[in-house]
Amino acid sequence: MGNPLNVTQEEWQIRCDLAGLYRLAAHFRMTDIIDTHISARIPGCQNQFLINRYGVMFHEMCASDLVKIDQQGNVIETGRPAAELRVNKAGFTIHSAVHSARHDLNFVIHTHTAAGIAVSAQENGLLPISQHALKYYGKLSYHDYEGIALDLGERERLVADLGPDNKAMILRNHGLLAAGRTASEAFQEIYFLERACQAQVAALAGGTPLRHPDETVCRRTADQYAGDADSGYSDVFWQASLRLIENDKPDYRS
Repeated sequence: MGNPLNVTQEEWQIRCDLAGLYRLAAHFRMTDIIDTHISARIPGCQNQFLINRYGVMFHEMCASDLVKIDQQGNVIETGRPAAELRVNKAGFTIHSAVHSARHDLNFVIHTHTAAGIAVSAQENGLLPISQHALKYYGKLSYHDYEGIALDLGERERLVADLGPDNKAMILRNHGLLAAGRTASEAFQEIYFLERACQAQVAALAGGTPLRHPDETVCRRTADQYAGDADSGYSDVFWQASLRLIENDKPDYRS
């Protein structure tokens, strides 16, 4: 769809993928007006990433709306009017923490959905009561709430809680975090985690005892999901999902 910013083709593709993530988050109602963010590492730059232009709604996001920032949220690009480079520095603590510590994760998604917040406030966290939830059995991190994420000092504790291997985390009393090597992987992580939280809230609302699968089954299911990483499933899932926003205007790839 063109490259109006005249960035490298590799960066433009990352911009298009990231804009697609924003649009899909809106499509599946994983937004909080102008709060929460999705970010992507700039190819070849460990300490630079793309984030949304402040004030643009998720369903409006285009590749050219994304702004290049450093680990403190400072804009590091020029050549566009200041109004097109405005970012919200509050809350970038979470994204910069993950990008700085986990170089295997290039896309980071943070949401404040009703179901995600509800499960984050439940003492036992995500319960192994649905197939969606079993994707995260033994593979889900937790980070205790410390207030609005403005203190850069929280980054060290956040990445310590995330650990070296997990791609998803529940931020207690706050929301959800999911990440991936690619946009497709990150989207699959947040989609399944969100659906697992929705299922749990609905199940608990039923007011009857919950059935938990045997631990052996839980571990086997988690291992089956882990096998999807090498099967190309996330790419098929991603391409199918992008068709949901294919005809949205303006085109997210602009």
